[in-house]
Amino acid sequence: MTSLYQDPSLQDTESLEVLPIHHHEQFFEPCCKLINSEWKRSDTARMWSLKASCDQFPTSLVLVYKKCEVVGHARMTLIPSLVSACFIESVVIDTNHRRKGWGKYLMFKTEEYALCQNIISLYLATKGQEEFYRKLGYSECPSVSIYGSPPLCPQKPNIISSYIAPPAPPMPSLLPKTNINQFSKPKKTYMKKDIILI
Repeated sequence: MTSLYQDPSLQDTESLEVLPIHHHEQFFEPCCKLINSEWKRSDTARMWSLKASCDQFPTSLVLVYKKCEVVGHARMTLIPSLVSACFIESVVIDTNHRRKGWGKYLMFKTEEYALCQNIISLYLATKGQEEFYRKLGYSECPSVSIYGSPPLCPQKPNIISSYIAPPAPPMPSLLPKTNINQFSKPKKTYMKKDIILI
């Protein structure tokens, strides 16, 4: 397939391939190690997630260098509540191969794959890589859920049960007062890109 993107800044891309992992089972284990080097999870859970990859989604794509070394990964999952949309997650490049433009290359190839599957809207969530994705054409958007679908109609509160008794007073705190924000994790930034064939 001809690439949708031509970028002279990408280094050594003729030695790279982006492959659906479910057609290349020899890459399961090295891909598991790569992803876990960035986001620790049990090998069993990670392998289960990778082995769920299929042509109809979810799909895990691996970036392979010189036909044998797994150097990157991206996973795509359909968003049930949206038409022709998928969520990209677990995007990672091996630390030994960063700053070569390979993350950009992986994203371009992920977008090509999505377009071939009739996906036109891509979503992702990031903490700290917003500028990287902005350069690729993504912009901030409201959060999306990849689980289930939105309710068909909002539920009405049960008025009778809500007036039975007043709420209980708050329990006294036995813990010292602290700033709740000091324990909260940084929020993810959700981003979106609509892709079109150029």
